[in-house]
Amino acid sequence: MTKINSFGIIGGDKRQLYCGKSAAGDGYRISIYGFEKCSETMGLHSGELSDIMDTADAFILPLPVSKDGVTLHAPLAEKTIPLEELFGGIGKRPVFCGMKSRIAYSGLQLFDYSEREEFAVANAVATSEGAVETAMLEYDGTVNGSRCLVTGYGRIGKILADMLHGLGADVTVSARSLKDLAYIRAKGFRAIETGNLQGRYDMIFNTVPCMVLDAHTLARIAADALVIDLASLPGGVGFKAAQRLSIKTVHALSLPGKVAPKTSGIIIKNAVYNIIREEHL
Repeated sequence: MTKINSFGIIGGDKRQLYCGKSAAGDGYRISIYGFEKCSETMGLHSGELSDIMDTADAFILPLPVSKDGVTLHAPLAEKTIPLEELFGGIGKRPVFCGMKSRIAYSGLQLFDYSEREEFAVANAVATSEGAVETAMLEYDGTVNGSRCLVTGYGRIGKILADMLHGLGADVTVSARSLKDLAYIRAKGFRAIETGNLQGRYDMIFNTVPCMVLDAHTLARIAADALVIDLASLPGGVGFKAAQRLSIKTVHALSLPGKVAPKTSGIIIKNAVYNIIREEHL
């Protein structure tokens, strides 16, 4: 990691600020841009975009890097940052970002930290903690003793099921594959096929990024439940149907950035460091 001595951190939310603060603590020179609306920038140097473009050895951009494919995702910036303007001055210097598939630019050294397994697993922990916090705030009872359904047994489903069980919930987990259903039973949870959801629950946590809780399913299993959708857009819950059925729902997007920005920022930093080591940058 001797070639990169400074990072320009451009756009994003508090995750990027904590990422920069942690990297500065490791001895890197950090300059930030696009945080004008934030009252606390953690002592990081705020520079003009042109100056950062001239001096930074590498760049750390947000997760997601863009929501529209045209401008940088920079919710704390006072003005929009066009991707064409940003990328035009970077040249061959490394750029680290999240969800790079949302943009189409060639000729860049573009690395996606959100695609890495260690990032995804660590992020799943923050997401699961945020899901439990959301449940505690939104549900009128306690997690302990409640009947909980977790749909999907991916990274988030695995960690969330363990957390709910640790709090004393009665946990059912759904999956599609026979292998996952076997693992669910081996962990001591009730197992059910995602395509054939049955039962009555107090809380339902969806982690599947496609429609699994449609109107018929919601009417069958969620009449008295709080439904928390953790899946990225468009999610896996029929929200309009839930509203018609008077079922309380929460679409809990981007929980790591909301409930644990410090940890999430350090997760980003560590993933960037791993890329630098592996790519010999």
